[in-house]
Amino acid sequence: MRRLIEHPGALQVLEFAGGLVQLVAVKAFYGGPLVGQDLAFLRRHMPNVDTRVAAIYRRSRPIIPRGDTVIEADDEVFFLAARLDIRAVMSELRRVERDFRRVVIAGGGNIGERLAEHLEHSHQVKIIEHSLERCTTLSERLDRTVVLHGSATSKRLLEEENIEECDIFCALTNDDEVNIMSSLLAKRLGAKKVLTLINNAAYVDLVQGGEIDIAISPQQATIGSLLTHVRRGDIVNVHSLRRGAAEAIEAIAHGDKQSSKVVGRTISDIDLPEGTTIGAIVRGKEVIIAHGNVMVESGDHVILFVIDKRRIRDVERLFQVGLTFF
Repeated sequence: MRRLIEHPGALQVLEFAGGLVQLVAVKAFYGGPLVGQDLAFLRRHMPNVDTRVAAIYRRSRPIIPRGDTVIEADDEVFFLAARLDIRAVMSELRRVERDFRRVVIAGGGNIGERLAEHLEHSHQVKIIEHSLERCTTLSERLDRTVVLHGSATSKRLLEEENIEECDIFCALTNDDEVNIMSSLLAKRLGAKKVLTLINNAAYVDLVQGGEIDIAISPQQATIGSLLTHVRRGDIVNVHSLRRGAAEAIEAIAHGDKQSSKVVGRTISDIDLPEGTTIGAIVRGKEVIIAHGNVMVESGDHVILFVIDKRRIRDVERLFQVGLTFF
C-alpha cells in the first residue's frame, strides 16, 4: 500500500533484489505517448532508460509482449525497471499524476496504524476509527497523524474533514462492506482516488476499476511469502499477480554451463517454458534488463514473469542444478 501511494497511477508495485528492481502494473490511458505504438518504440523513445515489458493483459487475457506488440488504451501493462527509473517509464505509459499528499485512512487497526506510521512524516495523514479506546492508543503511538473518532461511512464526518481535498482514501477496516461503502461514499464526495482492502477475493474483480480505483486482497498480498517456501530450486522471492492468475519469481542461478540450464547461456538461448519471460537480472548491485544477448552468470538473481501457472514446475526445474555441480 505504501508503494502504491508513493507511485500514483500504479495498480501494483512489487520489489525484487532488496528493492533494486520494481515490477509495476499500470493501465494505459487514451492520450498516453505509447498508446498506439509498438514496444520497440519504447526503447527508441527512451534511449537513456532501460526497461522491459514483462506482460500485457488486454480485456483480462494475457499477451506475451514482443517488439511489434502495439499498446492499446486500457491495456494493463506490467513492466520491470530499476527502482530509480520507474517514474520515468510510468510517465510514458499514462498521464503524469501529481504526488499524493493528503491521505485519509478508514480503520485504525494494525494495517491502518502501520500505514500511517510509514506515511506520517512525508504526507498529511488522518485516521478515522470507530473505537474510542483504539483512538486513544493511536494518538499516543503516532506522532503527526490526526486521529478522528467516528464512522467512515458518515457523510457528515467526511464532509467536515474536507474529503474533497483528499488525494487518496484508504479503507482498511476488517469489514468488507464498510470498506466498499465508505470508499464509494468518499469517491462520490470528491476524493481523488480510493484504495480498498477486501478480504473476500471474489469481490475484488467486481469492484476494481469502477468507482474503486485499487482493490487489495490480503490473501494475495501475503501468499507470495508462502509460495517462496514451497517452490523448488533457489527461489528467493515469489509474488502472486492478478489475484493468483500469474506469478513473478526471483530465482538465483547456480552452477556452470554443464550443470545448469541457464548459467553460461544468453537469454535468447534459454529454453523457457511457454508463457514465461525473463525481465531482468541483478548481478551484485547492477540491474541488467534482460535483452536477448545478455548472458546469465552463476549467482545472478533472475526475475521471471510466468503467466501460465501450469508451467511453474518447469521454471523451478530450470534453476535446479544437475549432479555434475559441486
